[in-house]
Amino acid sequence: MQLSKEAVLSQANAVCKNTLMETLQIEMVDFGDDFLVARMPVNSRVYQPDGVLHGGATVALAESVGSFAAHIFMDTKDRFVRGIEISANHLKSVKEGYVYAKATYLHKGRTTQLWEIKITDDNDALISVCKLSTISLTKQ
Repeated sequence: MQLSKEAVLSQANAVCKNTLMETLQIEMVDFGDDFLVARMPVNSRVYQPDGVLHGGATVALAESVGSFAAHIFMDTKDRFVRGIEISANHLKSVKEGYVYAKATYLHKGRTTQLWEIKITDDNDALISVCKLSTISLTKQ
Protein backbone atom coordinates (compact mmCIF):
# COMPACT_ATOMS: atom_id res chain seq x y z
CA MET A 1 0.00 0.00 0.00
CA GLN A 2 1.43 3.34 -1.04
CA LEU A 3 0.83 6.25 1.31
CA SER A 4 -0.72 9.47 0.09
CA LYS A 5 1.31 12.64 -0.24
CA GLU A 6 -0.49 14.07 2.79
CA ALA A 7 0.23 10.96 4.88
CA VAL A 8 3.95 11.00 3.99
CA LEU A 9 4.27 14.70 4.84
CA SER A 10 2.27 14.31 8.05
CA GLN A 11 4.43 11.40 9.24
CA ALA A 12 7.66 13.22 8.33
CA ASN A 13 6.61 16.33 10.22
CA ALA A 14 5.36 14.35 13.24
CA VAL A 15 8.78 12.81 13.93
CA CYS A 16 10.37 16.28 14.06
CA LYS A 17 9.03 17.01 17.54
CA ASN A 18 11.81 17.78 20.07
CA THR A 19 14.52 17.77 17.39
CA LEU A 20 16.69 20.28 15.57
CA MET A 21 14.05 20.39 12.84
CA GLU A 22 11.48 21.68 15.33
CA THR A 23 13.97 24.22 16.74
CA LEU A 24 14.67 25.59 13.25
CA GLN A 25 10.95 25.30 12.30
CA ILE A 26 11.75 23.04 9.33
CA GLU A 27 8.61 21.62 7.74
CA MET A 28 8.22 19.07 4.94
CA VAL A 29 5.84 20.67 2.43
CA ASP A 30 5.87 18.72 -0.85
CA PHE A 31 6.59 15.19 -2.02
CA GLY A 32 6.62 13.48 -5.40
CA ASP A 33 7.89 10.35 -7.12
CA ASP A 34 11.51 11.50 -7.01
CA PHE A 35 11.73 14.54 -4.72
CA LEU A 36 10.97 15.96 -1.28
CA VAL A 37 10.68 19.65 -0.40
CA ALA A 38 11.06 21.28 3.01
CA ARG A 39 10.89 24.91 4.04
CA MET A 40 12.36 26.94 6.86
CA PRO A 41 11.50 30.49 7.94
CA VAL A 42 14.30 33.04 7.78
CA ASN A 43 14.22 34.97 11.05
CA SER A 44 16.43 35.69 14.06
CA ARG A 45 16.54 31.96 14.97
CA VAL A 46 18.63 31.26 11.87
CA TYR A 47 20.52 34.56 11.45
CA GLN A 48 24.23 35.03 11.59
CA PRO A 49 25.30 38.19 13.50
CA ASP A 50 24.79 40.55 10.54
CA GLY A 51 21.11 39.61 10.12
CA VAL A 52 21.16 37.19 7.18
CA LEU A 53 20.56 33.45 6.93
CA HIS A 54 23.39 31.49 8.56
CA GLY A 55 25.07 28.95 6.26
CA GLY A 56 24.98 26.36 9.03
CA ALA A 57 21.20 26.65 9.25
CA THR A 58 21.02 26.23 5.47
CA VAL A 59 23.12 23.07 5.71
CA ALA A 60 20.93 21.76 8.55
CA LEU A 61 17.88 22.29 6.31
CA ALA A 62 19.61 20.52 3.40
CA GLU A 63 20.70 17.53 5.49
CA SER A 64 17.26 17.25 7.07
CA VAL A 65 15.38 17.13 3.77
CA GLY A 66 17.98 14.88 2.09
CA SER A 67 17.99 12.39 4.97
CA PHE A 68 14.19 12.34 5.08
CA ALA A 69 14.08 11.79 1.32
CA ALA A 70 16.54 8.89 1.60
CA HIS A 71 14.37 7.38 4.32
CA ILE A 72 11.17 7.82 2.30
CA PHE A 73 12.58 6.45 -0.97
CA MET A 74 14.49 3.50 0.54
CA ASP A 75 13.03 0.32 1.98
CA THR A 76 13.76 1.02 5.64
CA LYS A 77 11.95 -1.99 7.12
CA ASP A 78 15.30 -3.75 7.72
CA ARG A 79 17.64 -0.82 7.02
CA PHE A 80 18.37 2.65 8.35
CA VAL A 81 19.84 5.69 6.63
CA ARG A 82 22.56 8.05 7.85
CA GLY A 83 24.18 11.07 6.28
CA ILE A 84 27.92 10.57 5.76
CA GLU A 85 29.04 13.74 3.95
CA ILE A 86 27.55 17.08 2.99
CA SER A 87 28.88 20.02 1.00
CA ALA A 88 27.33 23.39 0.31
CA ASN A 89 27.90 26.32 -2.00
CA HIS A 90 26.16 29.46 -0.76
CA LEU A 91 25.33 31.81 -3.62
CA LYS A 92 23.04 34.50 -2.24
CA SER A 93 21.96 36.01 1.10
CA VAL A 94 18.43 35.97 2.51
CA LYS A 95 17.07 38.27 5.25
CA GLU A 96 13.38 37.29 5.48
CA GLY A 97 10.64 35.02 4.22
CA TYR A 98 11.20 31.31 3.71
CA VAL A 99 13.86 29.17 2.11
CA TYR A 100 12.87 25.95 0.35
CA ALA A 101 15.05 22.86 0.00
CA LYS A 102 14.28 20.39 -2.79
CA ALA A 103 16.09 17.06 -2.55
CA THR A 104 16.45 14.88 -5.67
CA TYR A 105 18.57 11.81 -6.35
CA LEU A 106 21.79 11.99 -8.30
CA HIS A 107 22.58 8.33 -7.47
CA LYS A 108 20.42 5.69 -5.78
CA GLY A 109 22.55 2.70 -4.87
CA ARG A 110 21.72 -0.14 -2.51
CA THR A 111 24.27 1.06 0.03
CA THR A 112 25.13 4.66 -0.85
CA GLN A 113 23.02 7.44 -2.25
CA LEU A 114 23.91 10.90 -3.53
CA TRP A 115 21.41 13.75 -3.23
CA GLU A 116 21.32 17.21 -4.74
CA ILE A 117 19.52 19.76 -2.58
CA LYS A 118 18.76 23.14 -4.11
CA ILE A 119 17.85 25.91 -1.68
CA THR A 120 15.66 28.71 -3.08
CA ASP A 121 13.89 31.74 -1.62
CA ASP A 122 10.27 32.91 -1.89
CA ASN A 123 11.03 34.28 -5.38
CA ASP A 124 12.58 30.97 -6.54
CA ALA A 125 16.06 32.54 -6.60
CA LEU A 126 18.85 30.01 -6.03
CA ILE A 127 20.41 30.55 -2.58
CA SER A 128 22.58 27.45 -2.10
CA VAL A 129 23.37 24.15 -3.76
CA CYS A 130 24.19 21.22 -1.51
CA LYS A 131 25.21 17.62 -2.08
CA LEU A 132 24.52 14.96 0.54
CA SER A 133 25.89 11.42 0.59
CA THR A 134 23.87 8.91 2.61
CA ILE A 135 24.46 5.31 3.53
CA SER A 136 21.89 2.59 4.03
CA LEU A 137 22.87 0.04 6.68
CA THR A 138 21.24 -3.14 7.97
CA LYS A 139 19.44 -2.78 11.30
CA GLN A 140 21.03 -4.92 14.01
